[in-house]
Amino acid sequence: MDKFIVSARKYRPQNFDTVVGQQHITTTLKNAIRQNQLAHAFLFCGPRGVGKTTCARILAKTINCENATADGEACNECTSCVSFNHGSSLNIHELDAASNNSVDDIRTLVDQVRFAPQAGKYKVYIIDEVHMLSSAAFNAFLKTLEEPPPYAIFILATTEKHKILPTILSRCQIFDFKRITTNDTVEHMENICAKEGVKADKASLQLIAQKSEGCMRDALSIMDKIVSFSNGEVSYDNTLEHLNILDEDYYFRLMDFMHQQDLTGALLLYEDINRKGFEGDLVLNGFASFIRNLLVSKDEKVVALLDTVERFKEKYITTAKQIATPLLVSALNILNESEINYRSARNKRLHVELTLIKLCYLQQAMQLSVDENSVAKKKLTESRNGALAFKQLQPVALKTIVSQSGQKAQPLPQQEAKLTIAEEPDPRPVTPPVQPVPGTAIRQDIPSKKIGSLEKLRKQFKETAPAKEDKPLEEASLLEAWQKFTQVLKDNKNPAAQSFALATVKIVDTSSFYVYTSNPIENRFVEITKNEAAAFLKEELQNAQLQIFNVINPNRQVEEGTVEKPLTAIDQYQKIIAKYPLVQQLKEKLKLELGR
Repeated sequence: MDKFIVSARKYRPQNFDTVVGQQHITTTLKNAIRQNQLAHAFLFCGPRGVGKTTCARILAKTINCENATADGEACNECTSCVSFNHGSSLNIHELDAASNNSVDDIRTLVDQVRFAPQAGKYKVYIIDEVHMLSSAAFNAFLKTLEEPPPYAIFILATTEKHKILPTILSRCQIFDFKRITTNDTVEHMENICAKEGVKADKASLQLIAQKSEGCMRDALSIMDKIVSFSNGEVSYDNTLEHLNILDEDYYFRLMDFMHQQDLTGALLLYEDINRKGFEGDLVLNGFASFIRNLLVSKDEKVVALLDTVERFKEKYITTAKQIATPLLVSALNILNESEINYRSARNKRLHVELTLIKLCYLQQAMQLSVDENSVAKKKLTESRNGALAFKQLQPVALKTIVSQSGQKAQPLPQQEAKLTIAEEPDPRPVTPPVQPVPGTAIRQDIPSKKIGSLEKLRKQFKETAPAKEDKPLEEASLLEAWQKFTQVLKDNKNPAAQSFALATVKIVDTSSFYVYTSNPIENRFVEITKNEAAAFLKEELQNAQLQIFNVINPNRQVEEGTVEKPLTAIDQYQKIIAKYPLVQQLKEKLKLELGR
């Protein structure tokens, strides 16, 4: 039995024309070889499995080919090409920087560079995963990389370009490899299946290409596994089962239940999905991708971005026309938030079911929001769009007329109850003016006009309400009310009570006074409780215009008869040494300091 070789190695490209999806790289390299404008250092960067190392080997083989073609390709027939194809060439050296990343490894490489090639024009050094080199190894490599011998060419390959030192980047020609498109991957796998005699439908190959995410090596590895799993036949169902992918038919059914607000159907469908072993986060992520595809399908300009199997494209476009865009965007936000919080949820199944409940009742929630905000305005606007509106006037209620003698006067003749007139609709009610009877007066307690604003109400209140005079501040009454409020604070165990007790007050005018405190802490307590004190004092002193201004005055003297000011640490110490002089000597001998 022949030894099995995986497709990624067996069908590895041997010249530039067979490299898949990197035409911008291969064309540049072929032109450089044909015009003899090769750089001494290259940096190939890009995602995994897109052909970086393959292009480096093809470049090394081509520049040493003895019979290169006119378009810059290797002949694959000369001694140099044959040795390259069999891996026995002495002009190519590959170094894995992931396991050889020390300074000593780079020094060994630099020592080898000094020797010229025995056969061929160039010695090519391929350093894979170069970002794994240490900083010291990079620095040891700088001089050789900048000025190598004329026969030495360095090709550095990496998947993480941002980890490489700028001094290395400036010494290389940088080539950025891109992800391989789904169509290119499918076409390449179809060619391999034709050569291997494997039956594979296009839908399954498209599914494999989507799963590989632009990596050709992953796509070929997945295909090899499915070929072994399905005994040489790659079908759509086998691919779904092997890759553990949920069929998009489930998402179409789930979207139908969501659109019809059928919660029962959605929960039963999720139960079926859960029984098949699919995790909740996979369902949430897949449904979010499905809604993204629906949004893409709504616009013909971006329908090319639809990344799905060919058989579902028409179904996506048809379904997208039936569902409103705001509903899709709101559902996508709910799914995104639910997927973020999935890990922290203890009951994973309940978390997914709650998300399905939100999605099924999303239309009702959006409709309620619309009804509260804009439906009333919409109806009013529609009623005004008519060419000429007619409305009926209701009977006018006449106001009660009272004569000066106190007897009710006869009401005015009532106008016709129903009049049909052609006019522009006006939302304001039309009230005819009341004609007063001679010798009568309209009652003052009934307003003659409808007041439609708060400002008119205030104005009317000021005119009708009796003016209440404020009592001017007096020192005795102010001190008495101040002490009452201080006692209230003490009864409530408010920490501001002491600050109010130590503070002094001084009247400024008839409706304001100053509160003097001795330090910022007391002033802060007064400031916090000032609004409560003002409310209490306004009611106690019957002065609605009362204003309180708190001021810090550390130099004020506590008046006799008021509460004694607490002593500071220095004052207490002065009292102690006045009574016990030996304390002063003890302090000096022990070199003590007073605490603050």
